[in-house]
Amino acid sequence: MDSKKLKILFISSEVEGFSKTGGLADVAKALPLELRNMGHEVVIITPFYRTLEHRETAHQVHQLHLKTDNARPDIPFSVQALSLDGIKVLAIDNAHYFDRAGLYGEENNAYADNGERFAFFGLAALLTAIAEDFSPDIVHCNDWHTGLVPYLLKARFHNNNHFIDTKTVLTSHNSAYQGIFEKSQLNLIPEVSSCMDERVLEGYSYINFLKVGVIYADKINTVSPNYASELLTTLGSHGMSDHFIERIHDFEGILNGCDYNDWSPETDKLIPYHFDSNDLSGKEKCKEALQKEVGLSVNDTPIFGMVCRLTDQKGFGLIIPILESFLRHNVQLVIVGSGDPAITGHLTALAAHYSDNFKFINGYSNELSHLIEAGSDFFLMPSIFEPCGLNQLYSLAYGTLPIVRAVGGLKDTVIDYDQDPDNANGFMFYEPNANELLNILRRALLLYIEHPEEMLRVKTQAMRSHFYWSDSAKHYERLYHSALHIRPQWS
Repeated sequence: MDSKKLKILFISSEVEGFSKTGGLADVAKALPLELRNMGHEVVIITPFYRTLEHRETAHQVHQLHLKTDNARPDIPFSVQALSLDGIKVLAIDNAHYFDRAGLYGEENNAYADNGERFAFFGLAALLTAIAEDFSPDIVHCNDWHTGLVPYLLKARFHNNNHFIDTKTVLTSHNSAYQGIFEKSQLNLIPEVSSCMDERVLEGYSYINFLKVGVIYADKINTVSPNYASELLTTLGSHGMSDHFIERIHDFEGILNGCDYNDWSPETDKLIPYHFDSNDLSGKEKCKEALQKEVGLSVNDTPIFGMVCRLTDQKGFGLIIPILESFLRHNVQLVIVGSGDPAITGHLTALAAHYSDNFKFINGYSNELSHLIEAGSDFFLMPSIFEPCGLNQLYSLAYGTLPIVRAVGGLKDTVIDYDQDPDNANGFMFYEPNANELLNILRRALLLYIEHPEEMLRVKTQAMRSHFYWSDSAKHYERLYHSALHIRPQWS
């Protein structure tokens, strides 16, 4: 392994501790920290959103302009500096693009100009690196929001001394979100808006940010080995299989880790009682606290928890048809999340009808999320697809057995009790079928009721399943070195 210490520019539309809508933010915090701990120099660039946490601690370090063309005035922006445990975080500040109530949209509707917003962000990030005099070995791009960066480095900046030896890595955290926009949203970047290459502008009329990133990045990865395999298939690729297959020799899956600094029942500051795999008495007390918090009867009834965005991806098309049948059992269910109004309406109605044993909290609370992980007996993740998933990792850490569908990273991390009881840490089903989900919920319920000692053993075993970011970071380091050692593919 090459021992060279690298300069890494990590560009992400959200970073845990500053902004977050999903798992991308968790990765954008944990991975840079681990890379720093390995001796690499990391700088993070992200937007300076109105809702950014710790805005009051930021200070301006640059006042810059993005040059467009003669038909449009230059776009001014400033760069605000923050810190993530000693890592420099540079936030792109432009009120027109980022002084808004949401990161990507409001009331479940995306902002109409998201293409322009993140085209601006990608180009501004590279201009910021130049202003910082930071010449990265690797520019690590994340999701479609940064998909133009590899192309811009090969188009506008290919002779720029700051990037003369720079290579790019693109991580697709969820390839269902591709950033498809009309050409008119790219007018601020002439190299894109006037491009006659259909790999960049499809039909010379619209752009797919993720596709451009996959084509032009030096190396590509996604967030679990199994999801990488799925992206090579027509069924599992969200229409992108041809592009991933074309880059198969530069493409791999690297499993996300779990940030045990934030998600450990031994040290979690957001739960009322601590516990470990040798003594789960604190977990029982957390269960009582959860029941009291959400208004459920305090007893030994098994609790099934769920925290997620309310989208079809998370399996609500399977959950809602069987929910009444399941709630007729002696169970308690707590679901926390927000999103699709139709799903919200169904859950609200069912919670009103089954108020004794089903609680639905419309919204998100970090404190309640931690309490659900600590106090539940089972955690529900029947996803239609799941690139990696983080909640099943959190659940394992707290001895809360995940119930998952065998897709993406869920298949890489959960061992089904019926298939391998000796090594099991949860339950898994395969077909996206509501009755299969109901059957596995009943299987889990039977284990809890009829075999409490076995249930305790599997909970303990789950807590000893570890997925460390230090291991994931080593894989990324190898990917970076692989990118640096390849010969350039693009002239």
